[in-house]
Amino acid sequence: MTIPHIDYHLFGSHVRFGPGCADTLAAELDALGCSRPVILMQQRMAASENWVRLKQRLSGKQTRVLSDVPNHGSVQWVESVTAELAAFNADCIVAIGGGSVSDSAKAVSLLLAEKGRLADHMTHFRPPATVDIPSRTRAKLPIVSLPTTASGAEVTPSFGAREGDHKLLFWNRQLASTTILIDPLLSADLPLSLVRYTAMNGLAHCFEGMYSRNRSPISDGIALQSIELFAHALTDHALSSEEQRWRLLLAGHLSGVVLSMAKTCLHHAICHVIGARHNVGHGEVNTVVLPHALRFNEPQAGEALDAALKVLNRVSGASHLHVSDWIADVIERLNLPASLKDLGLTEADLAPIARQTMQERGLAFNPRAVTDSEEVLSILRQAAR
Repeated sequence: MTIPHIDYHLFGSHVRFGPGCADTLAAELDALGCSRPVILMQQRMAASENWVRLKQRLSGKQTRVLSDVPNHGSVQWVESVTAELAAFNADCIVAIGGGSVSDSAKAVSLLLAEKGRLADHMTHFRPPATVDIPSRTRAKLPIVSLPTTASGAEVTPSFGAREGDHKLLFWNRQLASTTILIDPLLSADLPLSLVRYTAMNGLAHCFEGMYSRNRSPISDGIALQSIELFAHALTDHALSSEEQRWRLLLAGHLSGVVLSMAKTCLHHAICHVIGARHNVGHGEVNTVVLPHALRFNEPQAGEALDAALKVLNRVSGASHLHVSDWIADVIERLNLPASLKDLGLTEADLAPIARQTMQERGLAFNPRAVTDSEEVLSILRQAAR
């Protein structure tokens, strides 16, 4: 199948998908009237030929490049660079990379506009099911995103930032990217295993979106399209690496739309805590935890996932009875990490993770009520076998 070229405007965002579309970055900045971009990335991108090419195309712009964005985002990092960026008088933020870069761009945009400390603007979860979102309405710098993984973070108005062993969570309607350029060529140097980890994160967005208390027929439909693309990329071994990558990236983008509409649930709550406490890659911990979180919810959410299961089985030629079984089978076939032990966690780590998860906002949208940390601990122990 030929790689599709997609160009659409929706909800205030301009989205382009296709090989080479990153080369239109300068033109997209011109269309926004931006000439002083702050550009965020990590060292892998800064050392790549892709960045050399993009930098040449931005030669007429006054740019400030920060290439040390930390994994999971960092409250300390965001607060340390904000004063410098305010003095630079940036008129937009360009995020080139995965979810950590996208989230950091949102954090910088929020803090530049609203001032103070980043924690002043975070959302708060009040058990059992209330999420308090502060009103922050000052104009934010537009964000132009060039994603290289399947995280879908470029689409969402939410983000997380790590502070100590906690991941603070934020939501603001002005933080979804104004322009998104999804160029499969930008991720050509990433190990396919890494992109597959982020695909598990994207699949989790879809499954949780389909059984979230905030689900809708619209988010369900987009989730199914995303799931089909993910399933082809992860199970059709006749596909070339290039074909797998573009499907994973497009599926990840769609999964971000699902996340924006329907929110995440218990699975992501657990993953946020583990990532913050143990600095484990978000895609890797998603891979390990997902089948076990699904099994916890399937007694209440199995019917909501029926359409997803039909797509997964049809695409892969399988006959699994549950979505969790399909995920576990893919993890085994692709030799992805299957235990929290593989990520360096021990039995002693599990109870503190379970207790901290009880303060995570994802519990507000979970289809099965989570009333005690022992329920979370049971999931963690299954994932640690």
